[in-house]
This record gives sequence, C-alpha cells and structure tokens, in this order.
Amino acid sequence: MKAAVLTKFNKPLEILNVPDPELTPDGVIVKVMASGVCRSDLHLWEGGLGWVGLDLDLPHVMGHEFCGVIEEVGKDVTHFKKGDRVVVPFIHGCGHCETCNSGHPNVCADHIEIGITSWGGFGEYAHVPNADSSLAHLPEEISFVEAASLGCRFPTAYHGVVDQGEVRPGEWVTVFGCGGIGLSAIHTASTIGAMVIAVDINEEALKLAKAMGAAFTFNAKNPDVVKEIIELTKGGAHVTIDALGSKTTIQSAMQSLRIRGRHVQIGMTTLDEKGYVPVPIDEMIMKELRIIASCGIQSYKFASLIQMIRKGTINPGKMVTQTIGIEGAGQIILDMKAKKNVGVTIIDCF
Repeated sequence: MKAAVLTKFNKPLEILNVPDPELTPDGVIVKVMASGVCRSDLHLWEGGLGWVGLDLDLPHVMGHEFCGVIEEVGKDVTHFKKGDRVVVPFIHGCGHCETCNSGHPNVCADHIEIGITSWGGFGEYAHVPNADSSLAHLPEEISFVEAASLGCRFPTAYHGVVDQGEVRPGEWVTVFGCGGIGLSAIHTASTIGAMVIAVDINEEALKLAKAMGAAFTFNAKNPDVVKEIIELTKGGAHVTIDALGSKTTIQSAMQSLRIRGRHVQIGMTTLDEKGYVPVPIDEMIMKELRIIASCGIQSYKFASLIQMIRKGTINPGKMVTQTIGIEGAGQIILDMKAKKNVGVTIIDCF
C-alpha cells in the first residue's frame, strides 16, 4: 500500500509502498478515507510523545486520527462488518485491567495508541485490533473529512472541557493555544454556554477561534495578557485550558485563574522541557487552585459525540481549513514545527 512513512526522526516523511497490514482474529482492516495531521504527529516525528521518548522501530506509519470503511473483518469480531463506515479512537485500552473495568480505558497502563505505538492512518489501509471495543460506527450524513478529527482532537478536548474541567454555563473559560485541540475546546465550551476567551500568538488562529465560538481573543505577544484577562473576567477565569503544552502557556493559564479556579492540562510538553514545568504552588494553596490532567477520551463515549454532530449541536468540520493528498503530510508537520499552520488539515486523497 501507499503511505507517508517516518524513516528517520526529524527528517521529511517519505512516500513509499509498504506491506499491507495483516488481519488478526479480533481486528479489522480499515480502508482509510480521511486522516488528520495532529500536533502529536509532530511530537512523534521528533522522536517522542510529549516528553516521553519512544523506541519505535522505523520505518513507521504515523496517523492517529482517521476514519474509513471496513475492508476485512476478523473471525472474532461481532459488532462490525465489511463495508461499515467507522471512526477510530486513537487510545485503545486492554479491556480487562482494573482501570478499563472501572470505565477509564483512555488511561489504561497497557493501552495501544494506534498510529503511535502501532501503524496508523497515513497509509491506504490500517489494522485496528480489538475492533468491537475500539471502533465507532459513522453515520452516512457525517463526511469523512469532518469525522477524521474525531479520532483525537475533538473528543480529547471534549473530555477535558466536560468530564475533567466540568465547565458550566456562564463560567469564564480561557483557552491557551488555538490549534486543533484548542479550537475544539473553544467550540465545546461555548456550546455549553461558557464565556470563552482564546489566546494565541497567531492572529489568523484567533480569527478562527472567533468562528468556533470564542467571545474574546487575546494575542499572547501582549506582555499584559494575563492582567487584561483578569480585568475582563473581574477576577480571573473559572477554568483555564492549556492546549499547547509549553512552560509559557501553562504558567500564564495558572496566573489567569480566579480564586478556586480549575486549570485543565491537555497539551503535552516537548522533549526539551521533559515534562517538568514550574507552577505557583504557594498561590495554588492560598487560592485553592486545582490542576486537572486530561488524556484522550473513553471509546464508549463516541456514540453520544456522534449524535451531537448529527443534531448539529457541535460541528468539528468548522475547524478544518484545508484538505491535502498524502504527499503533503510531511510538509504540514514541518509547518507545525515552524508554527505556520492554522486550523486542522485533513488528508483525504491517497
């Protein structure tokens, strides 16, 4: 099959013909119809996932948010058949440990991250193991381009806003970083009825944030951005969300909280920061601030998300700014590294 292949870290992806994926009894082969290019792909291309270095066997086919049509079905699969349209959540729990059994497969210690720890959607076909608990049916009325970001960015942000941050109508929510995760968080929080502030260094990204539901925008190049957020909200945001994962955005988000505010950390740090960022512990104590981490989403929640899209409650397609062929995947990753891209890019031609 044709694929965009990681052959060396920090080097351009190569378009190669690689072996087709092999079917397992509990898995399916998906013909990929659309695949998003995500910031986590940049991390992986650089040699890690956030601060965690990964010992990957190269060559490797990335792509962890994709959807498509089932081409082959393993003999033990009962919920899916050939020809079904599906979206693929990127985190798959083992299904039998204490964490999975308590309803949190997204943080299973033995989870699989398709496209990261196994080959993914930057190719014509992808194998999805444990298909009965690792796939979601995709209705005909939702396009593949719109559904591609459901593999990672949109549900990850939804989980952070709704489940972890417990955002409520009327609260002030400030989102730092207006990439795919940030735009998804802005859209979700505004749909709930929160007053959303978007912060980024890119004016084009801030314009898109407005279109996704942000009531106010601030350019982070302004040295007084934290002060202005506190003034606007009359004391600080109830909830801040870091959708980037840098020392600057994390600390600015914490400083923008009001008393008893909640900070939701979704963005992972880089290999340079190694996962450690100083936070204002004394201020946290005096104000009873909270830091809440958020990782992916439970696969069983996809059905409700898809229903919300069908009803028009949420619209992930609004943040898609371009579609490309598989040959352009590598350039999008380079643009991410240079902070040149805006919105979400979807591969829809192989």
